[in-house]
Amino acid sequence: MITGITLLSTILMLDTTATEPQRLDEVVVVSRAQGQRRSVKGQVASIDEHLKELKNVSLVRRGSYAWEPVVNSMATERVSTTIDGMKIFYACTDKMDPVTSYVESGNLQSILLNSGLNGNPQATGNIGGSLDLKLRKAGFNGDAFHAGADVGYEANGHLQVYGADASVSTKSFYTNGGVFYRHADNYKEGGGREVNFSQFQKVNAFDNFGFRLSQQDAIEGTFIFDRATNVGYPALNMDVAKAEAFITSLSYRRQWEERLVQSWETKAYYNHITHIMDDTKRPDVQIHMDMPGKSWTAGLYSLVRAAKGIHELTANYDLYYNRLFADMTMYPGGAAPMYMVTWPDVGTLNTGAALTDHIRLNSVSSFHLSGKLSWQHQRLNNDEGYKALSVFFPGMKQQYHQTTGRIAISYQWTMDNGQWIIGSGWGSRAPTVTEAYGYYLNNTFDQYDYIGNPRLRNESAIELNTSYQLSIINSQLSIGFDANAFFFTNYIIGQFEPRLSAMTVDAEGVKVYGNISHATIANFSLTSQWQIQPWLTWNARLGYSLGRDDEGVALPLISPFVYNTGLSIRLGYFQGKAELQGNARQNKYGKKYGETPTAAWTVCNLSATYAWPHITLRAGVENLLDKRYTTYADWCDIPQKGRNIYMNLSFEL
Repeated sequence: MITGITLLSTILMLDTTATEPQRLDEVVVVSRAQGQRRSVKGQVASIDEHLKELKNVSLVRRGSYAWEPVVNSMATERVSTTIDGMKIFYACTDKMDPVTSYVESGNLQSILLNSGLNGNPQATGNIGGSLDLKLRKAGFNGDAFHAGADVGYEANGHLQVYGADASVSTKSFYTNGGVFYRHADNYKEGGGREVNFSQFQKVNAFDNFGFRLSQQDAIEGTFIFDRATNVGYPALNMDVAKAEAFITSLSYRRQWEERLVQSWETKAYYNHITHIMDDTKRPDVQIHMDMPGKSWTAGLYSLVRAAKGIHELTANYDLYYNRLFADMTMYPGGAAPMYMVTWPDVGTLNTGAALTDHIRLNSVSSFHLSGKLSWQHQRLNNDEGYKALSVFFPGMKQQYHQTTGRIAISYQWTMDNGQWIIGSGWGSRAPTVTEAYGYYLNNTFDQYDYIGNPRLRNESAIELNTSYQLSIINSQLSIGFDANAFFFTNYIIGQFEPRLSAMTVDAEGVKVYGNISHATIANFSLTSQWQIQPWLTWNARLGYSLGRDDEGVALPLISPFVYNTGLSIRLGYFQGKAELQGNARQNKYGKKYGETPTAAWTVCNLSATYAWPHITLRAGVENLLDKRYTTYADWCDIPQKGRNIYMNLSFEL
């Protein structure tokens, strides 16, 4: 059952690479298709704004660009993010460039979320969940020709958005490509004060193509180039001079009808990311630093879908090799430059096999089983970085290997007026390159320098989850509840080391990543939607999360009580929405981990859309009352935007 725009239940969705449904927990549509769950700003919205529509997702904000997705109160380390199944790894030691920052709305069809350990087949280490950004492909037998253009403007920060794309489709060939450009100046917080170093500009170009070799066989390819420059980060000590990505893939797909095996897809891909930090525009820099980072990833996966009787099976094999290298050169005035390797050119070879089975017991109940086993080998290719880390860990090896896995099971019971799902799972993950091999990485959140620990044990967790949705009053009112809890063993987190001295000026000290015996994270949400009249809809959501370490102390970046409610109207070509959203005061904050409390806040947003044939106009105002506020996920308490009036136009031919 799909409960209106909340989409809390499992969603069955067809994509261009498969002939049968894929089981999802949430989906947000990015393309121009109407009538689906999507941002009120439409295709002009940023990827971050689309991600905000997913109820299990929050976003850590270090500036006005490239927010870090957090799924089920877990950040990048415990979340797998792929682009059309491709593994991509950020190149910044400060996580300024999450994978989501290297795509654009003009090239995306949807963002798919699998919550918790029930990950998509290509996901690895996805204790919190997995995000897959599905590219928008024209497909075979589509419109012979289609073209579109988007232009948008936001008053706060003078954000300008320009985009254009076009596609051609025949029975045997298709291609669609386009260019998107964004430019923003510093924005203003509530009350009108300018937030310095919050500017950015970005260009993204893409092309997707396909050749049909026969009725059953096709070859498809993807090319993406993304370049962001002059990106400010007010919550950090440095900005970004350039973040550049080259992403490409080539796949072969074969489909069958009325056979045990329904489809087979094999994809090979390569991506290269360059990230260069910059502090030259900051005033009063005590020690100028150059901090470049690079990431290279090559990989493949082979996915087979089959159906037999009550079983719908998916088998996947994937393999990737990634290299991460970052260094830093400091230029103290009047002294010789100092050089340090912060990621010691770590090469990671990872291979794994996944299997899922959706078992339809009868017309009202089904089981969903999924599992994956992965093996990983890592080597430190930079001798200087290896020797520097060896000072703190004598006898450490230059090569390591880990075995990780996950298994999940859920039972679904569908009633005439509702649905109930209960599930559980176990999964583990290997330490990230930062957690295992990072060297004196400064964290402005708690003002500590961090050092990796190559002797970390794999982290693991048991997940319990349930959801229940009920539709009443002739299906005009729907109510949903869902909850999950994760019980961690060997939870990885930075721990203060008093014997070491900080290297960064004004840092509080040094933390070394370590395992604590256990930790717990739990999330709860309650949603409702009421179709008051055919033209009037009310919806609301309440959410709460908690996290505790082995001493009962609150973990950082855990959401307090959050709420959102709104009224939507639809009259012919016109749609409008009035919305209230906010957080309660964050009283249970992680003081031990450098977190500070945040005050309660509420903001009001208004939006309207008018869609003529081939032209759509959108306008609205965010933070109507120009309130100054900061959320729990705003790094170093940087304020959110004040009142922001926006307008955009989309054209289609």
